[in-house]
Amino acid sequence: MNENLPPCPECSGAYTYEMGTLLVCPECGHEWTPAPAESAGGAEEGVIRDAVGNVLADGDTVTVVKTLKVKGHPTGIKAGTKVRNIRLVEGVAGHDIDCKIEGFGAMQLKSSVVKKA
Repeated sequence: MNENLPPCPECSGAYTYEMGTLLVCPECGHEWTPAPAESAGGAEEGVIRDAVGNVLADGDTVTVVKTLKVKGHPTGIKAGTKVRNIRLVEGVAGHDIDCKIEGFGAMQLKSSVVKKA
């Protein structure tokens, strides 16, 4: 028995098992597809989370959690820098936040280096 399988939706039996693409409850004989659980996970795919797991949205204010080097700039972006009014985008190489940082201008950041303020 796999402990990760959900209980039966009919009788709440805990002894469900897989049979091909179906899940089966041996207690009541109910058969169902695990598609509802997979579709709930699919809704999470478009969600962008920060470094600590908070969900980000357009217009949020975030704080940079580690110092970032910026090409052509001697100091870079220091940890603790606040970035206001972010915009979530499908960026290149994992850069999914489009923003303007004071002193640096417009740039893209990775959500893994920011924390929601």
